[in-house]
Amino acid sequence: MNKYRWQASALVLVAFMLGCNEFMVVGVISDIASSLRVTVATAGYLVTIFAIVYAISTPLITIFTNRFNRYKTLMVLLVLFLIGNTWSGFTTSYWLFLISRMVTAAVAGSIESLIILFANDIAPRNKRAMLISWLAVGFSIASVVGVPIGSAISTATSWHVAFHLISILSLVTCIVMAFILPRKIPQTPGGIKDQLVLLTDKRIYLGSILILFSAAALYAYYTYIRPLLTNGLGFGTTALNWLLFALGIMSILGNRLSGSVAEKSGLKSMPKFYIADIILLLLMPMAMGNKVTGFGLFLMLTLIISVVNSPIQIHFLDVAEADYPQATLLASSLNAIFFNIGISVGSATASVVLVRGGLLSLGYGATVFAILSLVTAIILNRVIASHKSEQVEN
Repeated sequence: MNKYRWQASALVLVAFMLGCNEFMVVGVISDIASSLRVTVATAGYLVTIFAIVYAISTPLITIFTNRFNRYKTLMVLLVLFLIGNTWSGFTTSYWLFLISRMVTAAVAGSIESLIILFANDIAPRNKRAMLISWLAVGFSIASVVGVPIGSAISTATSWHVAFHLISILSLVTCIVMAFILPRKIPQTPGGIKDQLVLLTDKRIYLGSILILFSAAALYAYYTYIRPLLTNGLGFGTTALNWLLFALGIMSILGNRLSGSVAEKSGLKSMPKFYIADIILLLLMPMAMGNKVTGFGLFLMLTLIISVVNSPIQIHFLDVAEADYPQATLLASSLNAIFFNIGISVGSATASVVLVRGGLLSLGYGATVFAILSLVTAIILNRVIASHKSEQVEN
């Protein structure tokens, strides 16, 4: 049990590292724009392009590395991640920075998929949902600690220093993972076609669409959370780090809630969370008229938007283990793949809405995606129930 705790902690550390690298750009986007001499809207596309590369590269790397040893594959990807992040820290050109971000995006998704697979293998069955939720918490902790600290460092010195600190963390993570993870975990061999058959299952592709819409609903406003808090609600830059810290705490609580939901009701309870999300997003323009109500609304949105994470991840793994064992690695990557497709869709939508309608209109674009999420969740639950009924009859 003691060994399991150390292994679990190491996996959460990796998630934290990935979260710092991915989300820190949101916290320092204005500083990056100023330093690299581009507009904030142009800098915002760094989020979009990162997500696109992440979404495209993750399934490709996942499928083609399926036949290799999981441990060795993870270590190689971690080293590549370290190289890409270190490059980001030293660059002074927008285009070189963009390329370095593409390098880290290319491997980050596969790293996330592999740590989920390791978590699924090393955790006792009754603790699996909670460990997977803790991996999501690792990302949330990055927003609580990494993003505000990165923003503070950027304000005090330079955003370059923030990336250098991530490189140090990445090096430490590589060393820890090299010693603590099992060298072998069970693998069922399968070619490309054998793995891709997973995506033809209605339970899988509806779940993937659900993740896409959920992420789009979040990033249709969160891409510009800093301008929303400062320009929209009128908070000063001094208060910004504390506000981001509070949002991060709420994200941690949301992911812990996600683990509890996964253990109890799973996807069955998701529609009520999406209904709450829709109501809050529609209230955003009105709530933005006051600092307290506006920030309170962002806190509530942050709490409920991440509840789907653990239930859908467990759903993907359960379907794969039961019917497509050769595609478990691909199944573990679907959440990351479609979440980042959703990020790209949501952030691109946010950029368009910002230009045409302004900050107060961002909630409306997010509402559309929240409604689509609700409809998808209802259909998915019906398909799952129908499949279970067929199994009982047979």
